[in-house]
Amino acid sequence: MYIKKILVAIAIIGLAVAAYFAYYIYGAMLKPNTAFNNEEAYIYVPTNAKYADVREQLVPLLKDIDKFDALADQKKYSTNIKAGRFVIKKDMSNNDIINSIRSKNIPLKIAFNNQERIEDLAGRIAFQIEADSLSLLKSMMNPEFLNKNGFSKETALAMYIPNSYEVYWNTSANGFRDKMLKEYNRFWNKSRLAKAEKLNLSPIDVIALAAIVHKETAKVDERPRVAGVYLNRIRKGMPLQADPTVIYAVKKESGDFNRVIKRVLYKDLETDSKYNTYKYGGIPPGPIFMPDVSAIDAVLNEEKHNYYYFVANVKNFGYHKFAKTLSQHNANRQEYVRWINKQGVNR
Repeated sequence: MYIKKILVAIAIIGLAVAAYFAYYIYGAMLKPNTAFNNEEAYIYVPTNAKYADVREQLVPLLKDIDKFDALADQKKYSTNIKAGRFVIKKDMSNNDIINSIRSKNIPLKIAFNNQERIEDLAGRIAFQIEADSLSLLKSMMNPEFLNKNGFSKETALAMYIPNSYEVYWNTSANGFRDKMLKEYNRFWNKSRLAKAEKLNLSPIDVIALAAIVHKETAKVDERPRVAGVYLNRIRKGMPLQADPTVIYAVKKESGDFNRVIKRVLYKDLETDSKYNTYKYGGIPPGPIFMPDVSAIDAVLNEEKHNYYYFVANVKNFGYHKFAKTLSQHNANRQEYVRWINKQGVNR
């Protein structure tokens, strides 16, 4: 009888322990433990992060960080941190959260366009991925990489085709650069390469010319016509005489790329720079800007015409008046000069 009571007591204690253990397991592993109201939240775990770095981001997102800590230790997550961008969904349990941030690195979409310099691009990308702007710039301008892939410090910007791309947040500077090289080679497919060859231009020449076209007109439907003007000039051996190249040359010579220049002056035309297409013939040594794909394709699919000149159309803002002869162009230009003087735009 006495033994029976002992066995019953042991059984009750066992059940109690099992119940407590089950409750603990439920609380630590299976019970929802999120404290945010949105459907999901993201944490960004840097390369070589410690558990304390992850924990700091989790504290405001979880109801009970202590139970999360205990399970993280038990599952050895606290000593095996993975870098990346991870999602935590509303009402996830600690177990689900650990499984997510241990193995489900979520890619993100990055985008860039219209950067004037490679330095600007590096800064733009640094806002979107883990790599900082200095490491990105160093990677982008690596002489060995540029030389190996047919670029130079003047043409490095041409490798980056404006678009949106899917990458991992913890992509390294070299990883980003190498991905963009692949995207560049994918962009220059057989069709585009054939069109460039027909124009007797390299892909980099096309992009450098497209940068001028883009700067000259924001109207996508007008870009093939503007491209046709410059290609006509090239075929005839005329200088491009593109105002955007002069503006770039003035900024580059002064080192002030934040300077706003709305009007090109005669003294600007004397700027001694290979980018000044009034002073030097041919296409500039590199792009003065990151052109949109529409501008690149405008060069590759130029409008066929006999225009050699154009100037802003003051009666149809955003568009231009085109001319076949210099006398016709001078008449159009005088109309523009009278208008800009009336606006009081001196620089």
